[in-house]
Amino acid sequence: MQPAGVAAPLKVDIAEKTFRSAEGVTIVALRGLSFEVRQGEFACLLGPSGCGKTTTLRILLGLDRQFSGSYQLPEDGSNRVAAVFQEPVLLPWRTVEQNVRLALAPRLRDRDLDWLFDILGLSAMRALYPSELSLGLARRAALARAFATEPAILFLDEPFTSLDERTADKLRQLLMRVWAARPTTALMVTHNLREALLLADRIVVLSPRPAHVLGIFDVGLPRHLREAAWLDQLVSEFHQRFRDAV
Repeated sequence: MQPAGVAAPLKVDIAEKTFRSAEGVTIVALRGLSFEVRQGEFACLLGPSGCGKTTTLRILLGLDRQFSGSYQLPEDGSNRVAAVFQEPVLLPWRTVEQNVRLALAPRLRDRDLDWLFDILGLSAMRALYPSELSLGLARRAALARAFATEPAILFLDEPFTSLDERTADKLRQLLMRVWAARPTTALMVTHNLREALLLADRIVVLSPRPAHVLGIFDVGLPRHLREAAWLDQLVSEFHQRFRDAV
């Protein structure tokens, strides 16, 4: 199904999404899934593994059109959409800088991206090839590629999965730095509650499959205060409201 139109916020209203298993059994992945993301907001889609978070993202990216319902993407006059996936998906025969610039329209490929490489700590790696990068650096390159396009909306599908916690935490900090420098509407999929509490303005909490929205958790606390005891308090508040969510 095509997007229902254009609007300021991201609006999702998926009546149902089904698929067939290898045994031919019909599985309902999503049912009655409705939520909004405000303009310029960083939201997280949080739910247990296998509940349908990535399926939802695939629908919003136009990669899966076999569903009933509708959605609207935010528009800033450009209608650009960028995505960061679980794997960096870099072209192995291109350098870091070439991979990033390939995401741009040909007329924009000379755009000044020094600020972006600098924030993400990639200034010295621009001429390296993907095979010369650690997984953490490759993930940084994927972030750079997404932000280089200055998207109207950014989708992230568990971009820090399979990283050790120290590296993942560093990348979360870098993501917030570049997002603060170039704010855009963002929706990130995660099953990590602490990650969602660290990054999001609001958290859309999903049920187990078939996924629907259990509720919205407004984090409310400034990001620079989301550490140690304050984060523990947020975790406690979340579990008081959503006892069986994650």
